[in-house]
Amino acid sequence: MLPHILFLSLLLASGLSGAQTTGAAPVTDLGGSLLQLVLSLAGVLALLVGSLWLIKKLMVQRGGAGGMLRVISGTAVGARERVVIVEVGSTWLVLGVAPGRVSALAEIPRQSIPPPAPSEAVKGFPEWLKNLSQNNK
Repeated sequence: MLPHILFLSLLLASGLSGAQTTGAAPVTDLGGSLLQLVLSLAGVLALLVGSLWLIKKLMVQRGGAGGMLRVISGTAVGARERVVIVEVGSTWLVLGVAPGRVSALAEIPRQSIPPPAPSEAVKGFPEWLKNLSQNNK
């Protein structure tokens, strides 16, 4: 709210200063116009940074449940539907997640996560590269 009020007052002040000129021929002062442009830009950027800092400070921290809840895995099963495994304490919950709805599908005990097995394409790549380099010699 405060940045909006400051921004509007800057706009009004710049509009009033332009309205105070006399009806005489306009005098082009490039240095003054450039200085005004740079100062205005600096003011707007300062207001932007200040308002972002204020929003960050006023946001509610959501890290309270971070230690108890952890997403283990998830996969898409439709355009907007997912199946997600969430760890809560020593239990894994299998959840179906859709727009506006979360359904518990299963509850299983915590398991160790095996390392991902390399796919066939990844397994064959070193040999393919070796054959390719030998054929080019």
